[in-house]
Amino acid sequence: MSDELSELKENAEHGEGGLAAVTVTMAIFAVFVAAVSLLGHRADTDALLNQTKSTDQWAYYQAKDTRLHAYETFLDQLGLSPATAAQQAEQLKAKYERDVERYSEQEKEIEDQAKQAEEEVAKNLKRADRFDLGEVLLEAALVICSITLLTKKRFFWGLGLLIGAAGIAMGVAGLLIR
Repeated sequence: MSDELSELKENAEHGEGGLAAVTVTMAIFAVFVAAVSLLGHRADTDALLNQTKSTDQWAYYQAKDTRLHAYETFLDQLGLSPATAAQQAEQLKAKYERDVERYSEQEKEIEDQAKQAEEEVAKNLKRADRFDLGEVLLEAALVICSITLLTKKRFFWGLGLLIGAAGIAMGVAGLLIR
């Protein structure tokens, strides 16, 4: 019995006890993997929502543009046909000119909103790319650290720490994109 106790004590002093730091590192990396993965999924969702918003704005722009061209065509036709009621024709012409001006202004606003949504899509995709890379690096760090548990060689733990730090850095880089 005393031989077993001294062997356990010796193992704890010469390597087994040092593996506790490796398991704690792995647990910390696992938490970071979960966090970066969640942030990546959120960034992808935001990109999708902004892409939908952009598409909706461009469709709205196209609808306004179609109506604008219809009014411009009507104004052209109104100018070509002899009007029996000149006063009515002038009133219609003034009304449609106001509508053309209003639609032109609305198109500019809609176009700006659509372009802004497209910019948000690009930012969200960049953010998602950083998070995805961070997740991959952290998962690789977990695997490499686990090799330390099997081989008891600290080299793998150091390599895992290095790769894990890179993964955390990529996750932070994703947070910094604004």
